[in-house]
Amino acid sequence: MARVAFVTGGTRGIGHAIVARLQSDGIKVAAGYSANDAAARACAEELGCMVVKGNVGNFEDCRRAVEEVEKELGPVDILVNNAGITRDGVFHKMTPEQWSEVIRVNMDSVFNMTRQVIEGMRDRGWGRIINISSINGQKGQIGQTNYSAAKAGVIGFTKALALENARKGVTVNCIAPGYIDTEMVQAVPENVLQQIVGQIPVGRLGRGEEIADMVAFLAGEHAGFVTGATLSLNGGQYMVG
Repeated sequence: MARVAFVTGGTRGIGHAIVARLQSDGIKVAAGYSANDAAARACAEELGCMVVKGNVGNFEDCRRAVEEVEKELGPVDILVNNAGITRDGVFHKMTPEQWSEVIRVNMDSVFNMTRQVIEGMRDRGWGRIINISSINGQKGQIGQTNYSAAKAGVIGFTKALALENARKGVTVNCIAPGYIDTEMVQAVPENVLQQIVGQIPVGRLGRGEEIADMVAFLAGEHAGFVTGATLSLNGGQYMVG
């Protein structure tokens, strides 16, 4: 029987690449999204996947979304917590709204979504939870105290949850991408983008497919001995010992 995966933020960018890769591996995939109906329709038409609208920062929305997926596809075996936003600004000028919105969507969402599926995974004795953090959750970034705090929190969440569920056949891992060639990064002014690329030892931006390849491994049957890990995919820009 095919595994079932739910990828939050799955209709665009890195999430879209993850959905496409998991589907190519024979997994039944649902892609979550929050606002862009046009992108969701395009994703569903291109990939033939289920799309589910909801706010990952809202616990009840997440409960409803998982119920919809499980009703149509079956119990969720693989959860990829990918959804995220930025609301950049230097801290001494940051508003409470900029702070709380990023924490809610990037950090609270990981609780909101994982809480819906963890008991079922434990009961079935198999599960894969893959959290998408960021290079800036590892090293910090000017203008992103909110984003860096949330993404660092995701790493701590991953380690603790991995310990709690290791004996239940449920692995919990984290991927920390560097700068990936997505719409969000391409929107950066050209001179700034060139500066960013100049700091990456391999000399280019990453590709969404490269993140998706790592997700596919962690989601697979052969990754049962990998848990609590944070894998840095950043072209050598930040090396963690």
